[in-house]
Amino acid sequence: MDLLDKDGLTEREFLEQYRVGDYERPSVATDMVIFTVTKAEADSYRRLPEKEIRVLLIRRGGHPFLGKWALPGGFVLPTETTDQAAARELREETGVEDVYLEQLYTFSDIGRDPRTWVISCSYMALINSDKLELKSGDDAADAAWFKVSYRLLREQKELFEDGYVKTLEYELKLSSETEELSAVVARKMTAKTTSASTEYEIVSNEGLAFDHAKIIACAIERLRGKVNYTDIALHLMPKLFSLTELQQVYEVIMDKELLKAAFRRKVSELVTETDHYTENAGHRPSRLYRRNLEDTQ
Repeated sequence: MDLLDKDGLTEREFLEQYRVGDYERPSVATDMVIFTVTKAEADSYRRLPEKEIRVLLIRRGGHPFLGKWALPGGFVLPTETTDQAAARELREETGVEDVYLEQLYTFSDIGRDPRTWVISCSYMALINSDKLELKSGDDAADAAWFKVSYRLLREQKELFEDGYVKTLEYELKLSSETEELSAVVARKMTAKTTSASTEYEIVSNEGLAFDHAKIIACAIERLRGKVNYTDIALHLMPKLFSLTELQQVYEVIMDKELLKAAFRRKVSELVTETDHYTENAGHRPSRLYRRNLEDTQ
C-alpha cells in the first residue's frame, strides 16, 4: 500500500505535480586548487636544488574579472557529479588524471559571483610536476604556475563569558615570472561551550578573481594540517626520491625547517627503501625511496 502525505497524495502523484520553478536554483561550480612542487635554482652544483610549492592559476579571458587570475574550474554538468566535474577540469587543464584529489569545502557566500547565484564545491589536487601539460579553457587567456607564500601577519583573541573568538590574519603571496599577486585572508575561529565554527574573510586582495584567495588559503591550511598525520606529501613526489628531497617538500609545505633525525623517524613507516641511488654529478649518491603502498593511515 502506498503511503499518503498530509494532502492525501502518493509519492508518484506528488512528483507529477511538483513544480521545480517554485524554488530558485543555484549554479554549481568546481574550483580546483592544484598544487605541485618544483625545483628552484641551486646556489652551488654541490647542493640539491631547493623546492618551491606552486599553484596553478588561469588568467581570465572574459567577464567577469577580465584579465584577473583565477583558479581553474567550471560549472558542473547535469550528467556528472561534482567529483566527476573536478576530475574532468583537472584533466582538461593539466593533461593528467589518476592523481590525488579531495573535496575541500563548499563556498556559498552571497554575491561571490557577480553573474548569478553560484555555489562552488572546491577541490584540492596534488600533482608530481614531472609530467604536466598546461592547457587553458575557452574563457582563459593564459595559464601559469605561481609560487606560494602563506604566512601569519597578526593574531587577536577576544574572550567572552562562555568562549572566545580568535582571529588569525595571513598574507598570501603568489608570484610567477611576470606577475605578483597578494591578499590578506582572516581566519576567524569562534569557540563556545556547546559549539565551534570557523569563518574565512578576505581583508584585501590584489589580482585574484572571485573569492579565490579564500579558497587557496583554505587549501594551504588543509594541506599543512594533513601533512602531520597522513602520507599526503608523498603524492607530490616522483616514483623514486631521496629522503632529503622528501624533507624539502615537507619543509616548503609547512614553511619551517625540520630536524633531520626527527623527520626520518616520522616518515619511516611511510616510505620503503629501494636498491636505486641518485646519480647527480657533484653529489654523494643517496639511496632512493618510494611511497609505502601499504595502509599506513
